[in-house]
Amino acid sequence: MPAKTHPSKNPKTVFVGMSGGVDSSVSAMLLKNQGYKVVGIYMKNWSEDLPGMKCPWAEDLADAKRVAVKLGIDFEVWDFEKEYKKRVVDYMLNEFKAGNTPNPDIMCNQEIKFKLFYEKAMSAGADYIATGHYARIKTISNHPALLRGIDEKKDQTYFLYRISEESLAHTIFPIGEMTKPEVKKLAEENGLHNAYKKESMGVCFIGEVGIKDFLKEYIDINPGEIREIESNNILGYHEGVIFYTIGQRHGLYLNGEKGKINDGMPYYVVKKDIKNNIIYVSKNLNHEAIWTKTLELKDILLRSSKLILNPAKNYPVMVRLRHLAPLVPATINGKFLTFKEEIKRPAPGQSAVLYEDEECLGGGIIC
Repeated sequence: MPAKTHPSKNPKTVFVGMSGGVDSSVSAMLLKNQGYKVVGIYMKNWSEDLPGMKCPWAEDLADAKRVAVKLGIDFEVWDFEKEYKKRVVDYMLNEFKAGNTPNPDIMCNQEIKFKLFYEKAMSAGADYIATGHYARIKTISNHPALLRGIDEKKDQTYFLYRISEESLAHTIFPIGEMTKPEVKKLAEENGLHNAYKKESMGVCFIGEVGIKDFLKEYIDINPGEIREIESNNILGYHEGVIFYTIGQRHGLYLNGEKGKINDGMPYYVVKKDIKNNIIYVSKNLNHEAIWTKTLELKDILLRSSKLILNPAKNYPVMVRLRHLAPLVPATINGKFLTFKEEIKRPAPGQSAVLYEDEECLGGGIIC
């Protein structure tokens, strides 16, 4: 079960991060039903509207508050906008400027939900924090281990691999043992108005904002040339180097045509020259820039003692290179991953997350 029931005369206190969505709402409901004293917290991380794009924070807050009233639990709004801008948004913008492709959701979990929120909750008297993530926690060798959620279609451990052991030891994931359809059904059966609320697919907490539109508001974009790497011929022009990733074939406009010219074969991005503002492309799908058997990692965080005690050994792992991507076999040796078969090279700045069976062992940022 996701959490144990505690005696009502001495209940443990849980501060639940409530976003207004069904997952966190059901999490709060389950914890209350299990005997915890539950306090709902809405984290106000972003409220700025962009041209043509309205931030949904007020609607999300209203949904979260309505659920709290329905459940009869205390509810507060915690303003983390200043910290979120500095620790998540500025990090993301600086990474894009450097030519990388960061994952702001991972940084939001590391710096906001499981650091600032955790620290403030503990100071306010919480025994635990809880969120609506699809993940599980199990104690292994007296340490909290992060396990994949039961619902493989919703597992969110890829976004959680960087949270500290301290916060994980005081965290509950109430829906980690459930599937998304079960969560929605339970919400409906208990009269939660947001049972079938549409999920936000935008960047972390800034709503339905496409990353390209968001970046245009904060970074000076310089159009430049798209050149064929073999001939150095100019084939077209790009909106800005930061918008492209190695191996990308969509979104290229070459000589007025969408990604294809002359013989109709598609072109792929194989090099980004940030300094000279040039994108290089090739029709060669087997170009060495697109495929690799090794990856170098930085800012490595190891969760498992198996890896911590064997940092320089060729330890066998399964690797996830993006959220919900298939797990692929590899070995880790220090900061290097070696794959059994060639993989399509992921963008620098993304994360490689390591697993053994159900356990998330940690991971690192791809160089």
